[in-house]
Amino acid sequence: MTAALATVLDAPTWRARRRAHEERVDAWLAPHLARRRDGVRHPVEDFLFTYYSYRPAQLRRWHPGAGVELRDADPAEFGPDYRATAGGITLDNDAVRARRAGSLDWIRDLLVATAGRPAHLGCFGMHEWAMVYRQPQNEVRHDLWPLRLGPEHTAAVVDERGVRCSHFDAYRFFTAPARPLNVLTPTRESQHDLEQPGCLHANMDLYKWAYKLSPLVPAELVADCFALAREIRTLDMRASPYDLAALGYPPVRVETAEGRAEYVAAQRGFAERATVLRARLLAALS
Repeated sequence: MTAALATVLDAPTWRARRRAHEERVDAWLAPHLARRRDGVRHPVEDFLFTYYSYRPAQLRRWHPGAGVELRDADPAEFGPDYRATAGGITLDNDAVRARRAGSLDWIRDLLVATAGRPAHLGCFGMHEWAMVYRQPQNEVRHDLWPLRLGPEHTAAVVDERGVRCSHFDAYRFFTAPARPLNVLTPTRESQHDLEQPGCLHANMDLYKWAYKLSPLVPAELVADCFALAREIRTLDMRASPYDLAALGYPPVRVETAEGRAEYVAAQRGFAERATVLRARLLAALS
């Protein structure tokens, strides 16, 4: 049964919301698209467009979310997931949910499980170090950028600190020598059992879950998750073993006590903000 419409937006209101969303997203897209045209790679700013599957045009496209009627709107302008109403259009919520039932349940269960755990803040960003552990410079993922401490000293930090990563999609990029050093062995099957709300990558992935829930969730929520993921990626790479000072990213020196304290403080702040976004996604799924 289709739920009653919770919100009706007149044409000036929804068009203004769409325009504001497009302008917000364009500020992120323009530099990325310019670099892509010029064949220039950026290890921080381009990550969300290359690691995740959502295309720039999809991020820019505005959706109001489920339960919203757009007055005087044309279904052809919004795509096949929308149906006509007496006064405009609305998302065909039942059809979208029926088509995606399995993935919606999987995402909901992951979000609920993650939200129900305490945040662990003791990893100190060693996952990025484990991705280059015992690798020569020409084999590291971001090979255009040097390691701050060099390969040997980088490996020594990993050996000293250990690795405490609970996130499968980070762990799968560890080098072969680094994997046995991790206290856990994350798998895709164990993701619901291990993911926790202090993890930078779990909180970055809220962007992935948001766009996978689109168009059931408002485009503004997808953009909010993107904005948080973008900030998290900045910390992720500032705390990484790479020297990105030439790009304007001073290092968070997690090999020192001061750097670890700085990292944990930022990690805690991200976890608090992610908690709000995770709750918004779960509310939209309800």
